[in-house]
Amino acid sequence: MMKKRVLCVMHQRNSSTGQVGKALKQLGIGVQALRPLCGQRIPRDLGQFDGLVIFGGPMSANDDHFPGIRLELKLIERWMMMDRPIWGICLGAQLMARVLGSLVRPSHDKRVEIGWYPIKSLGHGKEIFRSLSHVYQWHREGFELPKGTERLATGIQGAAFSEQAFGIGRHVLGTQFHPEMHSTMMQGWLTRAGHMLDLPGAFGVDNHCIGIKKNYAKQSAWVKSTLGRWLEG
Repeated sequence: MMKKRVLCVMHQRNSSTGQVGKALKQLGIGVQALRPLCGQRIPRDLGQFDGLVIFGGPMSANDDHFPGIRLELKLIERWMMMDRPIWGICLGAQLMARVLGSLVRPSHDKRVEIGWYPIKSLGHGKEIFRSLSHVYQWHREGFELPKGTERLATGIQGAAFSEQAFGIGRHVLGTQFHPEMHSTMMQGWLTRAGHMLDLPGAFGVDNHCIGIKKNYAKQSAWVKSTLGRWLEG
């Protein structure tokens, strides 16, 4: 039996697959990194991959002036036609929403979500997210729920971005939050982009550091179990 492989799309040279990549390798699944915005070409034979994960990044899903963004939109469209597992994370979910005809834009009051925030699971999301109650966010924009998708999770009342997760059938999952986060990644983001903590809606450093200690063990276990179920449909 051939080893399963997942194509992981990232958006900067120093980007990491984080806990998602670690969990895939622990499950015995091969990981191939791809960075279209850094000039790497999308493989012609997508059939060699069993799953596609599209990660986050500091750019906007609406940045069509980047050739890499346009390539990724085409990749997502091709992949969805193949009816294979796809998981979009933050920017990845926003790109998926665009392909599905939905809008991606800032919150109406220009608030951001940066830090650990509570979410509420709905419908099949209760089975998917189970006891995952707080998630790590780092974004200025969010997606509107695409037509034909199921709302799986929302922010609590008053959240800057109400839509937090959507799905289609057995294979399509989009999450606004970052399940790949671990302590080293978080510290890197805080170091390189700590100025963003001054934006309206962002949490201070204490929220980030206390949250990773409180939520990491539960989140990492959830990521590993969910990736296995996701690949199996």
